[in-house]
Amino acid sequence: MNFLKNILSTLIALLLFSVAGFFIMLGVIGSLSEKDKVVVKENSILFLNLDKPITEQEIENPLDDIEFLAAEESSIGLIQLKMSIKNAAQDSNIKGIYLRLHYFMGGMSTLEEVRMELEDFKESGKFIIAYTDYYSEGAYYLASVADQVLLNPEGEIELNGLNANVTFFTGLFEKLGIEPEIFRVGEFKSAVEPYFRKSLSPENELQLSELLNGINNNMLNGISKSREIDFDRLKEISNKMEVREAEDALRLNLIDQLAYEDEVLEKLKEASGVSDLEMISYKDYKKSFSTFKLSSNEVAVIVASGEIVMGRGEDGNIGGDKFAKQIREAREDSGIKAIVLRINSPGGSYLASDVMWREIKLASETKPVIASMSDYAASGGYYMAMACDTIIAQPNTITGSIGIFGMMFNLQGLLEDKLGLNHDEVQTGEFSGMMTVTRPLTDVEKSIIQKSVEKNYYTFIDKAAEGRGMSREDMLKIASGRVWTGTQAEKLGLVDILGDFDDAIEMAAEKAGISDDYKVKYYPEIKPFFERIFEDFEDQARVKMIKSEVGEFYPYLEKIKKVKNLRGTQARMPFELEIN
Repeated sequence: MNFLKNILSTLIALLLFSVAGFFIMLGVIGSLSEKDKVVVKENSILFLNLDKPITEQEIENPLDDIEFLAAEESSIGLIQLKMSIKNAAQDSNIKGIYLRLHYFMGGMSTLEEVRMELEDFKESGKFIIAYTDYYSEGAYYLASVADQVLLNPEGEIELNGLNANVTFFTGLFEKLGIEPEIFRVGEFKSAVEPYFRKSLSPENELQLSELLNGINNNMLNGISKSREIDFDRLKEISNKMEVREAEDALRLNLIDQLAYEDEVLEKLKEASGVSDLEMISYKDYKKSFSTFKLSSNEVAVIVASGEIVMGRGEDGNIGGDKFAKQIREAREDSGIKAIVLRINSPGGSYLASDVMWREIKLASETKPVIASMSDYAASGGYYMAMACDTIIAQPNTITGSIGIFGMMFNLQGLLEDKLGLNHDEVQTGEFSGMMTVTRPLTDVEKSIIQKSVEKNYYTFIDKAAEGRGMSREDMLKIASGRVWTGTQAEKLGLVDILGDFDDAIEMAAEKAGISDDYKVKYYPEIKPFFERIFEDFEDQARVKMIKSEVGEFYPYLEKIKKVKNLRGTQARMPFELEIN
C-alpha cells in the first residue's frame, strides 16, 4: 500500500512539475511578446469589445483564449481603458471607434467615466459606431453616446428602468435554528436587515427608491441629450417599456438603423473612407503607446478597491494595515508631491477604517490628498475619504452611509436541536464567555456591545463633521447610515465637487504646484500574471469547481460566506447594487 502511495505521489509531483513548466514557458513567451510595441496602421478603427468586467486596475490573463487553462478571470482596467480612448483621440492613425457590448460589467460611476471619455473622444471629430445584438440598460446608456447606434434586426434593447433586489436570510436562519443578535445605530443603517427581517424596512425602501430614481434620471438625462429625445417622453418610454421589439427602438429614435454585422462592417468602411477595413483591438492598441513620463515630481494614485478588512487583506479587498503602510510610505516619500485616493468600497471593518483614516489625515497635513470616489465610497469607504483635502465624486457614486453596526450569531438552536451538540462552560470572570456563539447573549452583555457600537458611531460622526467643517448636529441630520448619490452628497456637503478621476489627478497636481511637470504612478502594483496564478491556483480551482456545481446559485453562496467577515464593529453599506 505504501509503495502505491509513493508511486502515486511521484506521478502527481511530475504532473504538477510539467504543468508548472508549461506555464512558465508560456509566461516567458508571453512576457517577450508583450514587450513588442504594436504598430498602428493608417486608417485603423479601435475595436472596443467590452465583454469583460471593468475594474479599477486591469487584471490580465494571457491564457484567456485557452479555456481549460484560464484559471483566473481577467478584466479591463478603467484606468487603462480611459488612457487608450484618450490616446486614440490624438492618434492620427485612428479614424474612429467601433463599440461592441451586450452588458456593461461594472458599476454606475465606472460606466459614467467611460461614457465621459467617449464624449471627449468625439470632440476630436472622429466617429463612434455602436452595434450589438442586445443592449442591457447600462450598455445602451453607454452606446447612446455614439454617432450611430445600430442593432441587429432581431435584437433587443432593455429600457424599462432600474430594479434593486435584496436577499433576506431570516427564513433560512429560522429553519436552521440560528438567531442573529444585532447592534446598530441609525434608522437607515440597514446592512443587517437581511439577517433579521424578511422584507425592506420603510427607511430602507425610501433610500433605495430615491437612490434608484436618482441614478435612473441621470441615465435618462444623458440619453435624452445624446439622442435628442425629450426627457419626459423618454421617461415615459422607459416607465411603460414601450421598446419591446427592435422595430420599436428604431421608431422611437433610440437607434439609427437595424443591421446585421456585415452591414455594420460596410458602414465602418464608409465612415473611415477605406475599402479594406483595418481594425485594432483594445488589447493590442494599449501596447502601441507609452504613458511613461520623465519627471521627479510624482502624483501617487493609491487604489482602494473592495471590502475593508483587518490586517493585510488579500487581492480583492482592502487590508487596513497594508493600506495604511502605503499611505505612510507615500507621505514620507519626498518625490511624491500629492496623493489621489481612488476609492471603490462599500466599507467593512470599522477599526481598519479608522486605522487608515489616521494615516490619511497625517498625509493630508504634509501634502495634498484628494479623494476620487468611484462606484462606491460608502460607510468605511466614506470614512477614508473624509480625511482628505477635497472629495470628488461622480453623480452616480453611492456614498455616505455614515453609521455602523455589530452582529453576532447565537447558534444554540442549530447545534443542540439540529445537530445534537450540547455545550457547557466554565469561566474566570463574569463576562469571560461573552463572545460565544453557543448560547444567547445576556441583557448585560448586549448592553455592553450596544454602548460600544454607539461610542464608535459618535466617533465616526465627530470625525466626519471635523473633516467636512460641520457641527455634530448638522452631520447627524444626514448620517444615520443613509446612502446618497454623488449629486445628493454634493448638495449636502459630504462631497466637494462632481467630477471624474482625471479631475482628481489634475486637482492634486495643481494643489501641489506641479501642474506643468509631473508623472502619475499607481499603487499597489499589479503582480505579474504567473506570480498571481501560482499564489492562489488552488483557490481558483476550488471556486471554478463550486461554480460548476451550484451554477446560478453561486452569488447566494457568496453572500452567506461574507457573513464570516462581519466580525467586530462594521462600517458597511446597507446593500449591494449592480446595474448591467
